[in-house]
Amino acid sequence: MQITGLILAGGRSSRMEGHDKGLLTLVDKSMIEHVIEKLKPQVDQILISANRHIEQYQSFGYEVLLDEYDDFRGPLAGMVRGLSHSNSEYLLTVPCDGPLLPIDLAVKLLDSAQKKSTKAVFVFDGKYKQPTYNLLHSDLLKSIEQSLEHQEHKLGKWLLDNGACAVDFSAQKNAFLNVNTPKDLQLLAEALQ
Repeated sequence: MQITGLILAGGRSSRMEGHDKGLLTLVDKSMIEHVIEKLKPQVDQILISANRHIEQYQSFGYEVLLDEYDDFRGPLAGMVRGLSHSNSEYLLTVPCDGPLLPIDLAVKLLDSAQKKSTKAVFVFDGKYKQPTYNLLHSDLLKSIEQSLEHQEHKLGKWLLDNGACAVDFSAQKNAFLNVNTPKDLQLLAEALQ
């Protein structure tokens, strides 16, 4: 079964002093390059959801999708574009600020979705729900479109409303570390070196 990977890089980065998180350097390359490196072997196609620095994101060689809305409606706005541009049965969504993502993310999420007969699954790291790490069936496109049309932008709520199941990644909880502040970036860089 084909899986398209969507990297969410369309946020405002307010806690990162407005710097585009995906383009910030972590050790030797940008954060999005770390994500691409881990995601590429797991998927058949990669798409990037971004709303600024479009040319810089295009330079990585993948199609860059802009939200249809100009009022920052969050991850769902990127996911609706990803689903509408995907050629696959499933869309695997990951954030650009999670450079440590597991190399078995797609396999574990797909296996869980099939075993539970559900069209949506997301990561639970043992302590927190991580809704931006999710796998969605293409059938869910209409549901996201309707949610956005009704000004309902909460990803976690949408996932639960659509019967999404949490998948336990507690054994790999550090893989879902998100870099939200300059201090987070500094600490992660120190840990990786």
